Amino acid sequence: MSRDSATRIALIYPELLGTYGDGGNATVLAQRLRWRGLPAEVIGVPAGEPVPAGCDIYLLGGGEDEPQVLAAEGLRQNNAIAHAVAQGAVVLAVCAGYQVIGVSFPGGEGRIHDGLGLVDVETRRSFEQPVPPRAVGDIVVEPAPELALPLLLGYENHGGRTRTLPNGHGRPLGTVRKGVGNGTPDHTDGVVDGRVIGTYLHGPVLAQNPALADLLLSWVHGWLPELAGPPETEVLRQARLHALDVHA
Repeated sequence: MSRDSATRIALIYPELLGTYGDGGNATVLAQRLRWRGLPAEVIGVPAGEPVPAGCDIYLLGGGEDEPQVLAAEGLRQNNAIAHAVAQGAVVLAVCAGYQVIGVSFPGGEGRIHDGLGLVDVETRRSFEQPVPPRAVGDIVVEPAPELALPLLLGYENHGGRTRTLPNGHGRPLGTVRKGVGNGTPDHTDGVVDGRVIGTYLHGPVLAQNPALADLLLSWVHGWLPELAGPPETEVLRQARLHALDVHA
């Protein structure tokens, strides 16, 4: 379903939440729309600027401890993303961004900070003793069946462990086949609640997993024309799965 207006993609605080190249997710979404002949507009939202309320997709990326705390403080003051989600907007939050959209997360000094509460998860350095080592390396996630997606590939670099709150809404993005992800006993990564997705997958995740990008876009448009390629993407995906000894 085409629209007269451009799909508006907000890239939130890229100077704070852009350590691992997650801003590339905005580029992927915009390009996959343009390849279909659909207009797209990427709106960079610098820290300290108000978050626009009328965007279709909001993207938050990874960042270090202090920038993550600053990002959460700024976003709590505005609260525009929560209002947009209530109106049907899509959110993809990666790593530090994932922790920020939850209920609480630890800062570098160990203090627990409030998140945005968009999803019912909490993050700590550990929920057990001794504290597990930092999660660094390749990660492969088998998505929840209802998402109808192929294996998700990426890399992770985080010291947090994230779990769903008791009686919380949402479900895991998928089951970890390789890597750590949430670091919980159920071996899951991420969360999906309505049109909000949080995950620990960098990559950027949408560049490595175009089917996930199209899922987000379908939530905005309702339907999208088929888009083949670029063929190199699938060749690289299969080569990486083979190298990781993970079978689809």
